Parts: sequence; C-alpha cells; structure tokens
Amino acid sequence: MSEFRLPLRVYIEDTDAGGIVYYVNYLKFMERARSEWLRHHGFTQRELLDAGIQLVVHRLDCRYAKPARLDDDLSVTAAVESSGRCRLSFVQSVQRGGEPLCEARVDIACVDAARLKPTPWPPALAAVLNG
Repeated sequence: MSEFRLPLRVYIEDTDAGGIVYYVNYLKFMERARSEWLRHHGFTQRELLDAGIQLVVHRLDCRYAKPARLDDDLSVTAAVESSGRCRLSFVQSVQRGGEPLCEARVDIACVDAARLKPTPWPPALAAVLNG
C-alpha cells in the first residue's frame, strides 16, 4: 500500500517556550495522519465508533532525530507495513523538506468498543487492507 502524506504547519500551541515542538505532539501529528489515511480510504473514526469499532494504539516505537520549530512546514507520512485479522502496523515519519525528524512504528488494534476486546476488521476496511 502506498505512503499517505499529510502536510502540517507548526503553530505556537505545538511548541514549548523555546519554539521547539514538544515531543508528544509528534505523536499527535502521526495520529492525525492515520486518521486522514483512514478518511482517504473512505472511512472515518466516527463511522467506526458508530459501528462499535474502536482503533487503539497497541504498541509504539518512536525515534526522535531532530527538532521541528515554530512555523516549520512539515509532512507526516503513514504507510501500512503489515496487517492481520485485527491488527495493523504503520511506519510513520514527520519530515521537514524530506528530512526525517521523527520516525515511528505504530501497531493499531481493532477492538469491539463495548467489550474492549480484539475484533476483526469490518469487511469493507478489510478489503482495503487486503486490496
């Protein structure tokens, strides 16, 4: 599956007092990219929740290389590395001018929202993942 790219700009709310992006905000940027990846494929988090499905981060491995700063134009990528019956692994990065600032592997679990137990992907989303 091809790499999805989301452009972002760094705002003051994303930074610490020194104008550097606060570390946890890279994870928020990656969450946005995964949500927009989902939307790009015809699904929304709201629709999944309404269907009783919740997507949760199961595991995260993150490496910070260089800081992003106030007003930087960034690109956040999301690409499916692998998928299973009820899990999905993304490789993601936050880049400035093509240079990786932060890279992560994020494992997502598909769970039944009421029971909080793993459940298979809805058929339409499984078709995209297997497509």
